[in-house]
Amino acid sequence: MAGATGRVALVTGASHGIGAATAHLLAARGMRVVVNYLHSDTAAEEVVSGIEATGGRAMAVRADVREAAAVESMIEQVQAAWGGISVLVHNALIPYVIKPFQDMTWEELGGKLDDEMRAAVAVTKAVLPAMTEQGWGRIIYLGTGLSRRPREGMIALGTAKAALAQFARYLAQELGPRGITVNVVEPGPVEDTRMADVLDEEHKQRQVAATPLGRLAHPGDVAQAVAFYASEESAFMTGTTAAVNGGMFMY
Repeated sequence: MAGATGRVALVTGASHGIGAATAHLLAARGMRVVVNYLHSDTAAEEVVSGIEATGGRAMAVRADVREAAAVESMIEQVQAAWGGISVLVHNALIPYVIKPFQDMTWEELGGKLDDEMRAAVAVTKAVLPAMTEQGWGRIIYLGTGLSRRPREGMIALGTAKAALAQFARYLAQELGPRGITVNVVEPGPVEDTRMADVLDEEHKQRQVAATPLGRLAHPGDVAQAVAFYASEESAFMTGTTAAVNGGMFMY
């Protein structure tokens, strides 16, 4: 990846799944990677150890990205060690309920919307000063195909991620003059993630049957799209969305 060596990338929710795969790939391409996590110290340290074992550089930093003060503290810790962040991959999955709208309270739907946007605003505001000073930045948000194609019971997640996707487009317009691009990666169903664990085998097989490429995504498939957006190769792309779903749905 041209020009990647030494740049600092923050990956939120990076102790497992897509976040961990992305952290490994960005480190392999020469970036210093901040592995953000909330609950599992052990898993986060395993990601860091795996990166360091292959010659990469990484650090694990615990922070609840819904809390602006915690995010600011994380950024200060990173700046003290490595300097300003150039790449933000906002992957952290904020908890949500799976149920029909008729059975849902405003606290469940509105709470997910509030948490989703609160986290996105907190991490984005925290990294913007350094990116603006550098005149270069990459912001990549992890969305979901459910923001465009509804599925039963997924109204809280789909609605919140649709808001995030539109937020990204507005930011792309505003931040472009500063040399900062903003893009979204929208996976379909992904194996080996917490979201995948809520689906039974029969449901997974129906999803595979509906996918032209004949399988569900792996975390590494999604990480490849994220890494492209984090690179120089995507320099003239902003406000775009990459669908990583094997053709399950097309737009």
